[in-house]
Amino acid sequence: MESIYIRHVELLGFEKRFFPSQHHVYMLLIKWSDLSEKLIYRKYPEIHTFHKSLKEMFPIEAGDIDAKDRIIPSLPAPKWFDNQKTTETRQGTLAEYCRDLVALPPKISRSQLVRNFFQVRPEDETPPAPHPYKKNETYVMSKDRARDNKSEITGPIMLETYRVIADYKHSSKHELSLEVGALVDIVEKTSNGWWFCQCDSRQGWVPASYLEPLEGPEEAEEPDPNYEGELYITTKGYNAVEDDELTLVVGETVEVIHKLLDGWWVVRKGELTGHYPSMFLLKTGEKKGPGNEKGVLRRETPPPRRSTIRNAQSIHAKGRKKITQDTYRRNSRRYLQQRGQRSGRASTQPPLLERKNNSENIAPKTVATKPKEDLPAIPPRPSPELILERCTEDTCKRISIRKAAETEITS
Repeated sequence: MESIYIRHVELLGFEKRFFPSQHHVYMLLIKWSDLSEKLIYRKYPEIHTFHKSLKEMFPIEAGDIDAKDRIIPSLPAPKWFDNQKTTETRQGTLAEYCRDLVALPPKISRSQLVRNFFQVRPEDETPPAPHPYKKNETYVMSKDRARDNKSEITGPIMLETYRVIADYKHSSKHELSLEVGALVDIVEKTSNGWWFCQCDSRQGWVPASYLEPLEGPEEAEEPDPNYEGELYITTKGYNAVEDDELTLVVGETVEVIHKLLDGWWVVRKGELTGHYPSMFLLKTGEKKGPGNEKGVLRRETPPPRRSTIRNAQSIHAKGRKKITQDTYRRNSRRYLQQRGQRSGRASTQPPLLERKNNSENIAPKTVATKPKEDLPAIPPRPSPELILERCTEDTCKRISIRKAAETEITS
């Protein structure tokens, strides 16, 4: 069995730490071939040491024998003293180096040396102890900056800060236990409802349902329902626990009509609607590699739903806007009725099966043509005399003059 390899390396930014002494580490998001994603932290000197080891292992591709054969990207050596400005200006170069590294031939990009360097270390999951009175500072690089390796300095983008609305007890070593009122910085948001957060010196995964933004109870990332729906396939069965949830088995096709941030999406199966864990859904047409979620403990079970949290304490006077299950069901049925009326016929098939069949049968031969006997009869053309009777007097005079002129020409 082939070992997993790195598909993509994304530089998220850097972190300024003060313990045991002040230093900077780069935040790298590693996406592996098994579709898992890991966040690691690396100092620039150790990245450059890895780069030198890579050149020693592949001297031809490094250009040591012939400069024209070099394909391994360049990486500037670290300076004697790296301050925050140096760390900022180096981000574009490092981001480009990571992209070029992954694009190298498999014998290099998938080598054991590369895999070992980007593997998660214990210190990545458990950062060092915090400074007694200084908090680590995190700076995220903008996407425009990541695509450009120029040295223009833009203001650092601080991570979003959210507040915990209820006590949460972790269920694995990869999660965080939090108390109500604590503030956390969001490092990564995922659609399955588990967010990677940082609280003081601790880092781990937290259910998004236990967090609220400081500015207001509503979040702009959550779109309105789309009752047209997107086709998804269930990758794992789930038995409904709440009244507004659906029970489905593996391999069922559903329509997703609302993607909620807590990882519980509203889906439609036929005329039934209900909540379902997004981590058990795969969009039709997308491939799921073997062992997709293997080893990722945070994705083995769905996160808690917001509606199940007890003793939730929000700092906002107005709570979150919540659409009731009756509203979802009523609007969904109204949309299905309108879609049936637009099709011009009453179908005996379930709406989902009818939509699937229609999307698969788009060949011209399936277009039905009306028989000729059903077409309206074309009325006969009136005689010239009848036309003259219905014309105005001025038109009749002009026709008479034209006919007289044509008679003289022919004679």
